[in-house]
Amino acid sequence: MRAKALLKQDFGTFAEVFAAQVAERPDHPALIEGERVITYHELGALTARMAAALQRDGAGPGGAAAICAANTSAAYVAAFVAALRAGAAAAPLALSSTPQALFAMLQDCAPPVVFLDAAADQALAPFLGQIDLRRVAMDGSDAGEALDAWMAPEGAVPAPFDAGPLDAFNIIYSSGTTGAPKGIVQPHRMRWSQIGRGGYPAHSVTMISTPLYSNTTLVSLLPTLANGATAVLMPRFEAGAFLRLAARWRATHAMLVPVQYRRILEHPDFDTYDLSSFELKFCTSAPFAPDLKGEVLRRWPGGLVEFFGMTEGGVTFKLAAHERPDKLHTVGQPLPGHEVRLIDEAGFEVAPGEIGEVVGRSTTMMVGYHNRPGATADAQWTSPDGKLFIRTGDVGRLDDEGFLTLLDRRKDVIISGGFNVYPSDLEAEMAAHPAVAECAVVGVVSRRWGETPVGFAALKPGAAVTAEALRDWTNARLGKTQRLADLEFVDALPRNAIGKVLKRELRDGYRGPALDGETQ
Repeated sequence: MRAKALLKQDFGTFAEVFAAQVAERPDHPALIEGERVITYHELGALTARMAAALQRDGAGPGGAAAICAANTSAAYVAAFVAALRAGAAAAPLALSSTPQALFAMLQDCAPPVVFLDAAADQALAPFLGQIDLRRVAMDGSDAGEALDAWMAPEGAVPAPFDAGPLDAFNIIYSSGTTGAPKGIVQPHRMRWSQIGRGGYPAHSVTMISTPLYSNTTLVSLLPTLANGATAVLMPRFEAGAFLRLAARWRATHAMLVPVQYRRILEHPDFDTYDLSSFELKFCTSAPFAPDLKGEVLRRWPGGLVEFFGMTEGGVTFKLAAHERPDKLHTVGQPLPGHEVRLIDEAGFEVAPGEIGEVVGRSTTMMVGYHNRPGATADAQWTSPDGKLFIRTGDVGRLDDEGFLTLLDRRKDVIISGGFNVYPSDLEAEMAAHPAVAECAVVGVVSRRWGETPVGFAALKPGAAVTAEALRDWTNARLGKTQRLADLEFVDALPRNAIGKVLKRELRDGYRGPALDGETQ
């Protein structure tokens, strides 16, 4: 069959293999949204008309089409696929960004067409008049032209195009809370490598429960569609809804972030749902605690695979937790063909077993940051033998089997009195207290120490411990230079849409006594 043959090639395009799946599996469900089942024939016809209209409006090869909406939907998926079938770079924008940041993203990618919903239209209202683009409403609202009226006529197909390995596939904007996030240009070669990696056979039913502007979601959705499988869409994540949908549709695969795993496992009815259809579950995007991995393995059927990497690409680590339960404290080994090195702050490689920043190279590397050559250069490291690597900004240590233990983001390392303090070490000790549900440690400016560690903890329901008692309990298990200067309780840690803790918010909001630096 043509689709299978295409997937075995060293390089191809998503548009080409998707069209082959439409021809070969017309009646197979491609998307499930609520009670609506959309077949490959239906999705193929819809995206062909949308792609033809995009090319008509100037969003073809070399151009971009932006997408901005509050929730995951079939229309959102169709807009993304249509952009790829038109030969344009899809540019999904996070509505969680500030209106100013969204406006800056639109200016940066300069799309002739933007797909949006009522929520996006409201957020962008002060700025849309300043950009010459065509607005298309995906949700039937008056946010723009009606989708049906904008599309090319029935039977229309996009003009063919040739995409090179380094041509832009999509532009993913980094998660920033101020200013304009950087546009990460991922090429066709990068996405093709992920699509052909396997893991989503044609019989798969994949749960999609993270936002579609996130690379976390796309590395699961795109292979599902490229392989002719089925994606079950959740407008927004809720643990009970996930369990109901997974059991109803006999889900086989899911990509979830750690906080989602925890909420699902903590659901009071978890053990009443039949999840025996699961074959593989994936995780990425945020630190995955070893005890949580172990609980997933014990209670949830199917294998568990953790990926560690960056949207920018470079090196990806894989931990098949069900195969190596002795390595749950790590994020795994580099994928085949991925090269990794660890470097110190001066850019020199560290000795085996020593701590350093992770840098990597592979075929899955971004072209660069869109319109940001300086930032692109800052994200790269060139080895003494002339090879180009992507810097991750993550600090870790490799063991003798090549498994990586992550310590922290380099920017999160606290330098207190001249000593490097790794927040993850402190968090691991605090998290061991039976009253703690989740916790984080940040460095705050200190007149005495330069920086000093401050902890934040959310307690389990019904737990009874004072902040002072928890701080003392934690400090008793730490070295002198590591000890928490202060600890505050929070209802929950602030997180972005894919579960990453927003440490900047904790740091910027702190006004306690540790700022004076006398309590360490």
